[in-house]
Amino acid sequence: MTTPTGTAEQPTTSPRSGLWSRGAGHYQSVGEWWILPAAIFLVVFFVVPLVENAEKSIALSQLLRPGTGDGYYLKLFTDPYYLWVIGQTVILSVGVTAICVVVGYPIALYLVRHAGRWSGLVIFLLIAPLLTSIIMRTFGWRVLFARRGLFNETLMDIGWIERPIAFLNGPVPAVIGLVHVLVPFMILSIASVLRNIDIGLEESARLLGAGRIRTFMSVTLPLSLDGIGTGAILVFLLANGSFVTLLLLGGGSIQTLPLLIYQQFNTTRDFGFASAMSNVLLVVALACLYLQLRLIRRRGVKGG
Repeated sequence: MTTPTGTAEQPTTSPRSGLWSRGAGHYQSVGEWWILPAAIFLVVFFVVPLVENAEKSIALSQLLRPGTGDGYYLKLFTDPYYLWVIGQTVILSVGVTAICVVVGYPIALYLVRHAGRWSGLVIFLLIAPLLTSIIMRTFGWRVLFARRGLFNETLMDIGWIERPIAFLNGPVPAVIGLVHVLVPFMILSIASVLRNIDIGLEESARLLGAGRIRTFMSVTLPLSLDGIGTGAILVFLLANGSFVTLLLLGGGSIQTLPLLIYQQFNTTRDFGFASAMSNVLLVVALACLYLQLRLIRRRGVKGG
């Protein structure tokens, strides 16, 4: 827009509101109070529960062990069993994240570079499972892995095994179930970055004599690290707090912090210890999130 003097109208910033306006009928200045409902919702349903959870883990600990306000946390970080559970939780999350990268990257590359008019169908196939309850999807895997399920029946029909194998209640079906649930997040994260990579860069590398593999390793992969990092953060955090899949497919073969928290709430009724575990789980997630963000900032694509 131009003013009567012919000069371009510039967005103005209100010193009171901190937001800018661009004239009547266009962008209107709004006050900070517009964010008040969201802020209240965040405080009531996110900050307050976290504070209460932290207070409960310490307060109940002091009641149970007078004079020691860190009894639950001391137990978590000194007992070899709980240290093993914390380590197993992190290892499982990292392993699932790595598998999702390996499985999801080729699919994302195919979706962006080769799917063409079928890209909509591929995206639909990726999103469709997310529209189904995670419990239903997990029970679907239980049907497939059952002693009379599709896998056992197929292996017996082709003569590879003589009797059904107990696939269920082990780490393998639990990991497969987690990858099935979480790999769409990885694919969509990587695909969104691959779409923004200038295809001319890859063509220039090919014209300069680089092969397909070298072009991918030197151009495509480095430029898509942001997508890998974003997908890794999403998958890691979701795997870190996963519960239903491990409970229904793992059958107790993998002990993680979410499963121990469930046991503390439903079996031992030790709410203070469960609160301490959930706080440790939150700190582990935040620490890994910080490390991954630092890694993306150092190695990712810099805007220019």
